[in-house]
Amino acid sequence: MSAGIRRGATGVWDRFAASDPGLLRLMAGLRTVAAIALTLAVLTVLGTDMTHTVAGAMTAMVATFAIKEKQVRGQAVTLALGLPVALAAVALSALLNSRIVAGDAFFILLIFAAVYCRRFGDRGTALGLIGFQIYFVSLFVGSSVDGLPMLCLTLVLAFVCSAVVRFALVPETPQRILRRLRDAFRARLAQLVASQLELLDAGPEELDGVVADLRERTARLHEAALMIQDRLEEGTRDTATAALLERRIADAEIATERLGVLLLNARSAERANTLTLHLPDATVATSGPNLIAADDKVTATLRRDLHALHHLVSHPATADRGTAVAHVRNRLLGYRDEEKLPRASTAVQDVFRGLGEVARAVLGLRLALDGPQDESNDSPATTRSREEFDAEDVALAGGEEEPEEDRKGLQRPTTRAACQVAVGSVLAMVGGEFLSSQRWYWAVLTCWVVFLNTASTGEILVKGYRRVVGTVLGVIAGVALAGLVGGHTWIAFALVLLFIFAMFFTAPLSYALMSFFVTAMLGMLYTLLHTYSLDVLVLRIEETALGAVCGIIAAMVVLPVHTDSRTDELLGTVLDRLGDVVSAAVEQLCGGPASDLLGRARDLDTALDDLRASTKPLTHPITPLRGRRRTARYLVALLETSAFHARSLAATAELVPDSRNVAADPRLGRAGQRIARNIEVVAAHVRDEPTGAKVGAGASIAAILKEEGSRTPPTGSVASRVLRHLQRVDEGVVGLARPLGVPVDDGTEQQAVGLRE
Repeated sequence: MSAGIRRGATGVWDRFAASDPGLLRLMAGLRTVAAIALTLAVLTVLGTDMTHTVAGAMTAMVATFAIKEKQVRGQAVTLALGLPVALAAVALSALLNSRIVAGDAFFILLIFAAVYCRRFGDRGTALGLIGFQIYFVSLFVGSSVDGLPMLCLTLVLAFVCSAVVRFALVPETPQRILRRLRDAFRARLAQLVASQLELLDAGPEELDGVVADLRERTARLHEAALMIQDRLEEGTRDTATAALLERRIADAEIATERLGVLLLNARSAERANTLTLHLPDATVATSGPNLIAADDKVTATLRRDLHALHHLVSHPATADRGTAVAHVRNRLLGYRDEEKLPRASTAVQDVFRGLGEVARAVLGLRLALDGPQDESNDSPATTRSREEFDAEDVALAGGEEEPEEDRKGLQRPTTRAACQVAVGSVLAMVGGEFLSSQRWYWAVLTCWVVFLNTASTGEILVKGYRRVVGTVLGVIAGVALAGLVGGHTWIAFALVLLFIFAMFFTAPLSYALMSFFVTAMLGMLYTLLHTYSLDVLVLRIEETALGAVCGIIAAMVVLPVHTDSRTDELLGTVLDRLGDVVSAAVEQLCGGPASDLLGRARDLDTALDDLRASTKPLTHPITPLRGRRRTARYLVALLETSAFHARSLAATAELVPDSRNVAADPRLGRAGQRIARNIEVVAAHVRDEPTGAKVGAGASIAAILKEEGSRTPPTGSVASRVLRHLQRVDEGVVGLARPLGVPVDDGTEQQAVGLRE
């Protein structure tokens, strides 16, 4: 019974770890709440009045969440620099409190400087945020010159408490975060394999739901891989270890995603496309016979082996006991040999080949994460896989990233955003004064917030809308809770801490939900300050709506960046990165020099993430442009599919020339040239560069090789896989051309509506 309880608890924890990779949201909420609680405890012991207690709690919150640097030393330096910035901000607020014009002018300058400082990285962003937020705190509590010494002492205590929590009570190191991210990747990998198990037995009426889960879990696995990539440099001891882990993570991600596509292929005579796993609401072929279900014996074997794979993925090597796991691993790796495949159709055999490749990737992941393992029970297939890993480790090469050219003047994003938010804040300040001479700063705060992490007018519009919705719902909750809490001070403080935790835990998931918790928390703070009333919370809605409108007006009038221009710019960047990865991979597959292909592939993923974020205003449910929404989703899905195959090419090409299974093939150069040229034509069209060129959509990649007298590689071979990835990238680029309105050289010219129309 105790073993069952432990397994159940482990399963629950794995699901939670998968939902919060690296426990980043959990730790952010705990760290902030702990800092506030410690500050409240210290100030209570000192007998501080309620106004300064609230100021200390808000300062502790700001000092904790503003710092985003990854290294502990950098966090300590930023926190130390943040204290004098906070003291200067509160002192100037108190001094300028009675000088309305001068105070407002300084507030606008502070807002401009806080946004402009983002160009100096995480430290500049943190210091700017601390300066603005502490100035806001001083306005909130009504600071004065007479109370300045006590308020400054409160700030010092809050910063000290924040430091104690960050570095002693809830410490975080890059190594610890990376270790938890690796565990989350393993948990999400297990969830994806579980979805593939469901796909095996799903009936026609269940297939759409199962594929939707498969699509979601594939995207979640990719998200975890990117998060690991972002932490590798700081979380590993050297470059070689980082490169090894990057390689193993990429192998596992690519192999598992490919297994899902092979399962879809085997379920129907109509071949599935990788696009099925990336395009929301994509139709799934169900008209053909289920090739897996045609043989009960093969189906039972496949079900057994998928269960075995799920066990291998979900349990670390340290949990293995006895020889049973080694036996299962050896059986799965045996499917990499043609003679070990069951007698079945080619599509079903491909599924078993995919199982062998995922088992190999899992073995490599275990070696990278858990170190050397017992080799006494290895089969010849397992021994060969280990030898391949040893050869690949030697082949890994590092590369230097070229610094990107920074824009100058008003073209620099931070400068443009600073000008926009300053103008918007002036409008919000003037309008806020008409609504309330006491709480006009709520409008300014909203204007400031809607510009955070946004880069186009559409993004600001969506963020402003979500903040207003969250605020309205938060006001309703605040009214209800204030009536229940009444004069119970500590219950109100407990609710404040609960809402703060929820605010940070939900921030990456839903901005509207975060705004809800912020407003509910403010209702409790007003209750603590004995300034609560329904009129105050209604005013909060009015000021929030005003601030959002002012931010949108400023974004549309001052140096505007329209959504279509932003998406076109990022689309061009994605195409450039895609062409870079494919060209470099093909060059290496043809026998060219080694390069950091996986690093280039991750640059492509980062650019694709930026594009996906920029298209959210186009794909938002409230958008009236339904056709444009479908086009945006289709283009992003095509690019995600092409990026997957580009990553697969990069992973395969990095094995050349030291692998025993992958050899250079100069014949691939011609296919790579056509893909690179097509990408250049599409990118030039997106940038409005008239070239007059058309996208070539002639013979397939395999046909190109046949024209040179080469036979098609056998199914399941590495060469066949390379051709398949090249073919999918080629089809993806041609698929991009048509909705973007790029002429296609296939005998007809089709014009369609693009993202910019």
